[in-house]
Parts: sequence; C-alpha cells; structure tokens
Amino acid sequence: MFQKGLKNVVAVHTRIASVDGDLGELRYRGLLVEDVIINHSFEETAYFLWNGEFPTDSEAAKLKQQFLNYRSLPPHIQKIAEELPRELPVMDNMRTLLSAYYDEDYISLSEAEQAIALTSALPVMTAMLYRLQIGNTIIPPDNTLGHVANYLWMLNGEEPTNVQVEALETYLKLTMEHGMNASTFAARVTVSTESDMVAAVTSALGTMKGPLHGGAPSGVITLLNEINSIENIGTVINGKLNNGEKIMGFGHRIYRTEDPRSILLRQKCLELQGRDAWLDLAVEAEKQIIQSLNERKPGRALYTNVEFYAAAIMRSIQMPPELFTPTFSIARIVGWTAHILEQQEDNVIFRPQSEYIGN
Repeated sequence: MFQKGLKNVVAVHTRIASVDGDLGELRYRGLLVEDVIINHSFEETAYFLWNGEFPTDSEAAKLKQQFLNYRSLPPHIQKIAEELPRELPVMDNMRTLLSAYYDEDYISLSEAEQAIALTSALPVMTAMLYRLQIGNTIIPPDNTLGHVANYLWMLNGEEPTNVQVEALETYLKLTMEHGMNASTFAARVTVSTESDMVAAVTSALGTMKGPLHGGAPSGVITLLNEINSIENIGTVINGKLNNGEKIMGFGHRIYRTEDPRSILLRQKCLELQGRDAWLDLAVEAEKQIIQSLNERKPGRALYTNVEFYAAAIMRSIQMPPELFTPTFSIARIVGWTAHILEQQEDNVIFRPQSEYIGN
C-alpha cells in the first residue's frame, strides 16, 4: 500500500514516547509529559528519556558531573568553528561542527555516554558559532551554572535571571521528544546502517533545518511585536481577522485538541506572572485571541500550539530569531539520541520499496 510521505505507516516500535492528537496527550516513556518534567531538571528529564527511569541521588550527581565534563570540547572544534563562513546560518555551521566531533576520548565512550557528551556539547557549539557570527569573542562555559543557564550565559555573557532559566528550561524539556517526526526518523535511518551516533545526529540536524519541520516561530514573534502591549490586543487581532489573515500560533497538524505542551508552557508563564512583561502579554493575548476565534469561527476548535508560547519565551529572553531552530535542536537531541540507542538495541536497516510510475 502506497502512502505518500509514509503518512500513518508504522515503521518503528518504540518505548520512548507517544503522541495522541485526539486526546491531546504527549507521553514520555508511558508517563504524561507533565508528570515527567515537574521538579526535574533538563539533565534529569534527559536521563529519564534515555533510561526509562529517573536517576537516584548518586546517579544524578554523576550525571551532573558528566554534563559539566563534556562542555569542554576537543581543541580542534574551536579551530574549525573559527574557519567556518560567518555568513552561513548557525544551523549549517552546527551541522558541520558536530560532524567533526571526534577524538580518542569520545570514541572510547559507551554509546550511552556518547549521548550525554553530544547533548552537553551541542549548546556550547551553538553559542560559540553565534558569538563568532556576530563578531564577538567566545565566552567559556561557567561550571557553576546548570545546562540551560550556561547556554544563556555563553550566548550573552550575562548570568540569566531565574525567570529566564525557568521559562526556557520548561520549553526545552517539553520539546525533547515528539514521536516519529522527520528528524528523529532521519536519525534512526542513518544509524540503522550501523553508522555512528555523530553521523545520525548530523542527519537529524540537517532535517531539522527544513522550515516544514524545525521552522522558527517567527510569525508569532512578529504578531507579539505588533501587539506590543495588552491594550492593543483587541485592535490588532480584530484587524487581522477582518482582513482574513491567519493568526500565527494557533492550530496543529497532529493535535485536535489543546497541545499539551502549550498548556504546560502557559502554566509556567502564569507561575511567572508579573515577573516578565512579554510572558504576561502572551497569556492575555492568547485569552483574547481564543475568544475572538471562537466568535468568528465557531466549531473550528483552533487551539494554541507550542510555537505560540515558545515565541513568547524566546522574545522574553531576547533570543535572536536565527537561534530559534538551533535552540529547538538543543532540546530535541535528547530524543534523537534516545531513538538512536533504541534502534541499536534491535537493529534492522530501513529499506522501504518504491513504485516505478514512469513510462
């Protein structure tokens, strides 16, 4: 049976995650995502996706140290970064730099520890490439900071606020994994040939770059910038609806009800209410937009998607648009490596058939 784009074709049995668009559920290892991420750091959530259980206290301490150790990149990585064309997008240079991530120490690691190493290294590479692109000096890691806080530190040279770290860390934990998406499939196809983890993650990065998959929520940023203040929400939204314009950040191709990730990001923004003006604006804007959409398009059930609150968070921490997709990749590398490890456990090379339709 032919299905264009393999839509609805089951190619993999997995224990890592499931997405139920009708119920609006995202589960990590069988647990609702909200039950996984609550009171757990980025590192601990990643451990859960890799291992199917949360780390004990001693395992958490070891994991924290591993993440710190792998922030130190092989010396040749910075040399390559400095030679890469600065006019290229960060995503292109990330792919090149990651593909060069080899040295004797890395090769000697177990597959499970390679996953930790690459997850720790990717934000360091990203920040390094961004600083070089804008003509600034590279900022070394600060090992007093956690994974997410250190990424923001290396981008800006300023210690982030707790609000910034909480908001971004929530977004990153919620986007670590999302079933058999295009980049995850690319990673599994690559490693199914018995290629290595670096090659598989490089394939995933190349896939993530495409605007149909890892496209940045720039349209929502434009919308929030246009609204600018709570007083302007009604005027801007009604004007767009009167002109027949699409309201960015609403509707999802999989979820037929609310995207669970947007619900949790909204909750985080409400927890931080009064501590960041852009997050406050997003919460009120969503409320008024949903009301207007329900009045204008009854029965359409257009719910907020994860891009809406992702954009609000990126805007609140002043993340430049060219870093949106790289930052998404910094989260999704956890899912990629989890799937790579799972594929290696019971591997069969992917070899679908094609149907010739020429003359």
